[in-house]
Amino acid sequence: MAMTDFSKVTEGLKSRGFSVQCFETGEQACRYLNEVIDGKTVGIGGSATVNKLGLFDSLSKHNLMLWHWKQPADEARKLAATAQVYLCSANAISETGEIVNIDGYGNRVSSTLYGHEKLYIIAGRNKITPDLNKAIWRARNVAAPKR
Repeated sequence: MAMTDFSKVTEGLKSRGFSVQCFETGEQACRYLNEVIDGKTVGIGGSATVNKLGLFDSLSKHNLMLWHWKQPADEARKLAATAQVYLCSANAISETGEIVNIDGYGNRVSSTLYGHEKLYIIAGRNKITPDLNKAIWRARNVAAPKR
């Protein structure tokens, strides 16, 4: 597998108005998020990436966490929609800066578009694709079937 060129991804996302932070490890990303998110209500969209990083547990120590994977689903989804901070992942991110998500309930997609003081989209190198068409393909054929 070819190495991902993060300079292309970073440039693509920044050209679309996103701030970008890159980390060598998930632990570094988790540490960063624990430093910048403190004393907030934090909603989480369905995300294996967020789960794998242990962010619910680590952020719970100093934030009010709302996640339908860990709490009663309907209530958590409603409260997460009005949280100060929202965390999710992406099904795919193209090197040209497009973020693609397919969402069963619409809670994650709607929360990436509106309503929160801060949005953090957390994605590993496995989510990166060369272009939008391949990002859509990944979302439909790799990410969506898992959920």
